[in-house]
Amino acid sequence: MPSHKLASIEIDGLEIVGYSVAGEETVVAIPQLDVCFDIGKAPDQIIPINNVLLTHGHMDHAAGLAYYLSHRNFCGQKAGTVLTPSNLVGPIRQIINAWGQLDGSMVPANIVGVKPGDEHQIKPNLFAKAFPTKHTRGCVGYCIIERRKKLKTEFTKLTGAQIVELKRQGVEIDYRIDLPLVSYLGDTEYVDFSQLDYVNKSKILIAECTFYETEHTERAQAGKHMHINEFAGLVESMENDHVVITHTTQRTPMGEIRKILKKSMPAEVYAKMILLMDTWRQ
Repeated sequence: MPSHKLASIEIDGLEIVGYSVAGEETVVAIPQLDVCFDIGKAPDQIIPINNVLLTHGHMDHAAGLAYYLSHRNFCGQKAGTVLTPSNLVGPIRQIINAWGQLDGSMVPANIVGVKPGDEHQIKPNLFAKAFPTKHTRGCVGYCIIERRKKLKTEFTKLTGAQIVELKRQGVEIDYRIDLPLVSYLGDTEYVDFSQLDYVNKSKILIAECTFYETEHTERAQAGKHMHINEFAGLVESMENDHVVITHTTQRTPMGEIRKILKKSMPAEVYAKMILLMDTWRQ
């Protein structure tokens, strides 16, 4: 029986599963892409996913790391890969080593430190690119990019044999195309992410909007989170096809959140919005 009941949505053939409530737990996984953004308390459903992309070290986003790694080992799976801000590599290794001592056996782990601009290969044609956010020291978001090669126009009418010969001669016959599929912001205060082309053009944007009521603007600023007033302006400036909203507060009922969202942005922008936790039912 699964340890968690997770919300689940499907967008353009991708299943997005997770749970994200401010201060409680955030874990958002896309099994087809083999990535889990943040890990919350490590629900059983995400253990088979090979790559955890950690945005920052707050407990509600990172508490399940040791269990995730240990349980994969227990189930006979290869060591999980954890991408994390570079400044957290040391503390994470300390935690894993301490749990290994408590458990009586070492916990296999592939810990990869990243900083903004770094890329990590997930699959042969799939890469995770880190970008800067503003929440804690060193925190990052991630964009999942599909990388393809396309034949240059001047070679499209050649036969297969001619193309093989050009390759043998060392001629560059194709060029690279990067297709940004999903960008995940994690926790962050407002940043004009439209300035990052790969984030701006991602088909799916997974973004926090924590606070919705006027009297909560100072709370948002203090915690370096986004308030609806900032979020609405951000998504209106972006080119994403879909926006999945995470990290909603329990201070505002879900029905009221929907009403505030609808009032805060043009109808065509609101039509892109999906509240992750609106699909979760107890």
